[in-house]
Amino acid sequence: MKKRRLVALVLAVAMSLILLAACGGGGNADDGPVLIGVIGPFTGPVAEYGISVRNGVMLYLDKYNEAGGLPNGREIETVQWDDEHDGVLALTGYNHLIDQGVTAIIGGVTSAPTMAIVPEGFADNMPMITASATALGVTYDAENSTVFTNMFRSCFIDPFQGEKMADFAFNSLEATTAAVIFNTGVDYSIGLKDAFLEKAATIGLNVVAVEAYGEDAVDFQSQLTNIAARSPDVLFIPDYYETVILLSQQARNVGITSTLLGADGWSRVVSAINDPAPVEGAFFCSGFSVEDTTPIVQDFLRDYQAKYGREPDMFAAQGYDAAAILVAALEVAEASEHSTGSEEYRTLVIETMRATDIEAVTGHIIFDNYNNPIKSAVIIEVKDGEERFWGKF
Repeated sequence: MKKRRLVALVLAVAMSLILLAACGGGGNADDGPVLIGVIGPFTGPVAEYGISVRNGVMLYLDKYNEAGGLPNGREIETVQWDDEHDGVLALTGYNHLIDQGVTAIIGGVTSAPTMAIVPEGFADNMPMITASATALGVTYDAENSTVFTNMFRSCFIDPFQGEKMADFAFNSLEATTAAVIFNTGVDYSIGLKDAFLEKAATIGLNVVAVEAYGEDAVDFQSQLTNIAARSPDVLFIPDYYETVILLSQQARNVGITSTLLGADGWSRVVSAINDPAPVEGAFFCSGFSVEDTTPIVQDFLRDYQAKYGREPDMFAAQGYDAAAILVAALEVAEASEHSTGSEEYRTLVIETMRATDIEAVTGHIIFDNYNNPIKSAVIIEVKDGEERFWGKF
């Protein structure tokens, strides 16, 4: 009798382990949905970026699933994590997504949290793509001369944007003098500042002042007073929109009349500011404009408005493109003999992403040797209190 009970117990435990393995495999079960992780700041100080990226991702995936999903009939589902723009939470989120059995990850959204998870993803050979983390270190470890071969992005890198805005100021605005004020606690801001200064030096744009502030600063009067005394033609502010709102208001208060310049972190600054007067006449680099008449852009605009009831911003467009790039690679992997989520499967997804050659919402995208997209830039002008399409540069 005891022997029968023991055998029954062993069988019950074995069956439980089998069931747990089947449930815990998530996207790795070849007859179930393919799971991908989506990680970003969906609450917190820069939640607007994360929500826009997620909206773009989900718009693409929902349309894709509605059209039948992957060629083998499997749908794509997401496991989402809110990192609140915090590196520690991002790392916790990465481990959670891995535990849930995701086969690839879209994210993070901002640079610092993304760089916190990239080394883990590289060690795991996890296919990853970010829609908006622009710091050079997201795909390349300069200290160790290592390319994170598993990590891609659908957005510009900081050096590209910094160089572009210095070039734009000198050649399109005919500026001869410039000043820069940057955030010492944000890699995004530092990278843009460095690239702007390097490009300015090569083209003859005279930088008359460089001022800095800490990550949590809210009072910039001292730095801005120093800049005002130099009367630069342009003032480059490489930071996110919440800080830009404070800086621009204080800049005007101390008498700065310079044309303000920014990068993609400025996106939707007009919608977030109570009075757009301080940023009137400003220009910033972007990857997208709703005023671009390209058919793929207008189709995306129509679908986004139908689903969310408002116009998309650059982050939503780049999220849409990131999903498109990843899904195209998943299609190839799912058509192979490799088990979903296996080492061979992940490697094939990564190799396919590296060979991307796609007409996307934010432009025609191919990748360079550092997995950064090669494409043109959009310049946005704040005109009559609105963000308007100036053109491509």
